[in-house]
Amino acid sequence: MNLSFENKVVVITGGSTGIGAEAAKAFAATGAKVVVNYLHSEQNAMDVVKSIKEKGGEAIAVKADVTSSTDVEKLFEKTIESYHGVDVLINNAGGLLVRCPFEELEEEDWDRVYDLNVKSVFLCSKAAVRFMKKNENGAIINLTSIAARNGGGAGALHYASAKGAVLTLTKGMAKELLQYNIRVNAISPGVISTPFHDKYTPENLRSGFLKGIPMGREGRPDECVGAILFLASDYASYICGETIEINGGQMMD
Repeated sequence: MNLSFENKVVVITGGSTGIGAEAAKAFAATGAKVVVNYLHSEQNAMDVVKSIKEKGGEAIAVKADVTSSTDVEKLFEKTIESYHGVDVLINNAGGLLVRCPFEELEEEDWDRVYDLNVKSVFLCSKAAVRFMKKNENGAIINLTSIAARNGGGAGALHYASAKGAVLTLTKGMAKELLQYNIRVNAISPGVISTPFHDKYTPENLRSGFLKGIPMGREGRPDECVGAILFLASDYASYICGETIEINGGQMMD
């Protein structure tokens, strides 16, 4: 058994930056045909695809709002049109959108965060499963967060709650989809150096996070990729409904 995804089709939502971009490059390096989904970061998505192709890999970029069922359908239509199947789905799209104290949080922002982090997983997984069932095989990896376990940092209760929902959704999906030989698992990153924290986490809060990390540093996006590849591979053929924590020792079971 080896870590090869030769001719497998991998769809990565939010694949233009951060963990998604690193996962796209890693899957392509193992022979996968990669669909890099993006919404706003078109140039970043094109750069990821260019990097993959320069190394002899195969990839396309597809713009789609994964909170919209119409756009999700278009994303998978383009995937099937280009590559004729779906073998692996990485539900990576997500975000905080606004850091705000609970009492000041607007209903609209609560809904937007849940749509981006939870509804997207539901819509994309439901679309992917239609094609995975035909092969009686597939893997779905959801991205939750350490915030799902510890309630999140200051002003991030809505995000933490949404990621908690992803954690539960992962387990429920795993039980239901096993009948089709589709395995569902998750990874749970801690503080990772991505545009997420650059945009939403002030320096004083960020430095406070570091004090609680035994490794004494933030993680890198590429340090999340090994777990994603593992869970999508045959090496994880008896792992289902699990979440791998990637946080430098910040939280240990």
